[in-house]
Amino acid sequence: MIQNLTTETRNQHTMNLDDMNTHDFLKVMNEEDHKVPQAVEQEISSIEQAVNLVVNSFQSGGRLIYIGAGTSGRLGILDAVECPPTFGTSFEKVRGLIAGGERAIMKAVEGAEDNDELAAEDLKELGLTENDTVVGLAASGRTPYVKGGLAYAKAIGAHSVAVSCNKGAEISQYADVSIEVMVGPEVITGSTRLKSGTAQKLVVNMISTGAMVGIGKVYGNLMVDVQLTNHKLVERAKNIIALATGVPYETAEEYLKRSGSKPKVAIVMIEKQCDKVEAEASLEAAKGFVRHAIN
Repeated sequence: MIQNLTTETRNQHTMNLDDMNTHDFLKVMNEEDHKVPQAVEQEISSIEQAVNLVVNSFQSGGRLIYIGAGTSGRLGILDAVECPPTFGTSFEKVRGLIAGGERAIMKAVEGAEDNDELAAEDLKELGLTENDTVVGLAASGRTPYVKGGLAYAKAIGAHSVAVSCNKGAEISQYADVSIEVMVGPEVITGSTRLKSGTAQKLVVNMISTGAMVGIGKVYGNLMVDVQLTNHKLVERAKNIIALATGVPYETAEEYLKRSGSKPKVAIVMIEKQCDKVEAEASLEAAKGFVRHAIN
């Protein structure tokens, strides 16, 4: 029953929310938010398993696919659309599906999350294969759309991960890895866009970023595969090259041009004092890892 879920119980620290002044309300809300990273910390081992599954998928030519409804679905989509500009991946590499389709991003589609067959249909349309990893996001841990999607993923042999904010969540039994972040009752009872939403955002950040690091999309802590889609990102790329190699800004700018606007290639060209062709060959041999390419 929904009333038995931790995410649906009343928070004893906010029982008089409507009688608080703004300062006290914000203070108690901030205190509650402080509990989120501590709860995420308890699930590090499970998140590590999830990252390893996604790395395995990427190395096998597969994808990371988030599925969810409402806030959870939107968080998956948000993480997915940020991966191409940050890590230089294709838009197919990380995908986000929300119950009700794209129109549900802005406005809830009535009944969509209650359909346990809809996610399977959406995943079939994406051409889900055994090489992919499906991450199901549901704060309650009981959303039919997510359960159906994870069940379908498991049935065809794809990796599956369940992310929820309740212990013993229903969706956990449909996944290879379960991540249950116990953030406790929300500031406003049942409003899982709050602590639960924050927790899910932290978890998807960790999954996608950890997986991208695991396939060589980062050198040190620099996003060396950043896509140069605007002036700010072009300037960032020059700064990345300068930071990675210690060369002056002007030299970084020159090598960025010579590399074909590829920061990773430019870094290898500088460090190995080689041309673009040799740098690209070194990176290919190193499976995209800059550190291995220059050593």
